[in-house]
Amino acid sequence: MSEIKKIKNVCVYCGSSSKVDDAYKDAATKLGALLAKEDWGVVYGGGRVGLMGLVADSALRSGGEVVGIIPSHIKDREVQHEELTELVVVETMHVRKQMMVDRSQAFVILPGGLGTLDELFELLTWKQLGLHDKPIVLVNMNGYWDDMLKATKHIANQGFMRVEDLNMFVTVEAVEDVPAALKQAPLEKFDPTTKWI
Repeated sequence: MSEIKKIKNVCVYCGSSSKVDDAYKDAATKLGALLAKEDWGVVYGGGRVGLMGLVADSALRSGGEVVGIIPSHIKDREVQHEELTELVVVETMHVRKQMMVDRSQAFVILPGGLGTLDELFELLTWKQLGLHDKPIVLVNMNGYWDDMLKATKHIANQGFMRVEDLNMFVTVEAVEDVPAALKQAPLEKFDPTTKWI
């Protein structure tokens, strides 16, 4: 039987590039405000640039709490956000990713690059292995993730993952749909022993 998970903090994964269409920037700004309106804190990678910085700035302007977790080698490049509720500096990317998962009860994935893909697939792999049971919402605005979604279906169709694993995340087309998707996401238990077919 599924149950609804209580959300305190939402981890947001998204691009750190500013050289993207304004529609993506607007979506990041809207998401930060929406999460703050729900009284959900934001956990993210700690940067002040790209969509990451826009999510953080918007959440803070809307009265939300924002925790950034950044590795020292990235902080040394002076891209860290200086006005967060909390900035945690860690030694490695691995520690950063583990802490972001540990401090969050749900995840939202906006458009992004290789780092965002890395984080998404690690989340899915950990969920597949039963290491967490937290909701994951993918924002597929403007069809950004269409090809990636086709690839995951191809993987399942070829037998390299279970077809039911495609239900490990929920896809929405607009950030306005994120709060409802998170609230309605059931707490599903995946049995890792069934991974090996």
